[in-house]
Amino acid sequence: MGICRKLFSLKLGREVEAGEIVVVPVDVVFVQDGTGPLAIRKFYELGFEDIAPNITFICFIDHASPSPRRELSSEHVFMRDFAKKHRAILHDVGEGICHQIIVERYASPGKFILGADSHTTTAGALGCFATGMGSTDIAVAMGLGRTWLRVPESIKVELKGELREGVMAKDIALYLASKLGSDGANYKALEFFGDLPLSEKLCLSNMAVEVGAKAGLFPAGDIFPDGELYEDVIEIDLGKLKPLVSKPHLVENAVPAEELKDVKINQAFIGTCTGGRLYDIEMALRILKGRRIHKDVRLIVAPASRDIFREALRRGYVEELVEAGAVILPPGCGPCVGTHMGVLGDGEVCIPTANRTFKGRMGSPEAFIYLASPMTVAASAVKGRITDPREFL
Repeated sequence: MGICRKLFSLKLGREVEAGEIVVVPVDVVFVQDGTGPLAIRKFYELGFEDIAPNITFICFIDHASPSPRRELSSEHVFMRDFAKKHRAILHDVGEGICHQIIVERYASPGKFILGADSHTTTAGALGCFATGMGSTDIAVAMGLGRTWLRVPESIKVELKGELREGVMAKDIALYLASKLGSDGANYKALEFFGDLPLSEKLCLSNMAVEVGAKAGLFPAGDIFPDGELYEDVIEIDLGKLKPLVSKPHLVENAVPAEELKDVKINQAFIGTCTGGRLYDIEMALRILKGRRIHKDVRLIVAPASRDIFREALRRGYVEELVEAGAVILPPGCGPCVGTHMGVLGDGEVCIPTANRTFKGRMGSPEAFIYLASPMTVAASAVKGRITDPREFL
């Protein structure tokens, strides 16, 4: 029995089988300002009057935070009023990205977490079953405190050896995407096994959804597999991986960074729920410290949460970033979804630590997004073109 089946079995108090359809109680349900207003309106439309008493319900204002437009500001008012009326937890402007705050404050092994955001899978790094759903399903979970799920089959991902200098978890994720494609793990649970820092585990669980996975899980606490019943096993020799970059417009278009050395960039972005943690900033500073970014590049940095921002300030990281030429944003999603604070113009090229390269994702549909690790992004910001970070190491 793998991690996923064990989570379902513990939650339901009986052994379940992969493929079985079950109704499970949930522990945490959350929405953010991109999806929350729709979920709340659907909640009322379905006739619910109050939040189910068995769940922790949380509203996050992080995607357009602070608001760039009057219409979005009104949606924020709507969410704040709902949270106050129903005694929900509210994380407002500047507190950080929903997925980061979930792992900082609400996730623990064995919990079932639903979010109205596809990258809810992030919390799977802590031994939770965490998955994203559409706003209507979230509205039902808000009102009933439970949901129906098909128990996913599991794919075991064995991470063997150690990463070489300049290679990070983002490179593992991009390698996996290049092998599986965008739908190679549709409705599966990716179960990762390997010795990585927690921040790196969070990155892998986050990006499990980019290959179609329903969950990205690591063993944690008492949540360990009891056997070897897996649909497939993927072995990755970490020592053989190179820094990778995903080309537009699919995450699976991953190639070694060294092959893209002629691609000039206009903007570099270190942040998001995939690459805005303290560890990511530390790794970027291994490249940036004592150097200046290229004159033709804008480097934007957005810490993933207020706690991360505070610690980065305390350690002097923010000063070092500013000295390198970076612009520091308040904790939140920043330009990741093309709402504000770094929207790309026609023909511009950006290399972010984000998780998607879709056309129009960060602004203009005529712009180009190349995904990479914090170290590769930092090296590229210094050189003004996509650069293998090992050149600086």
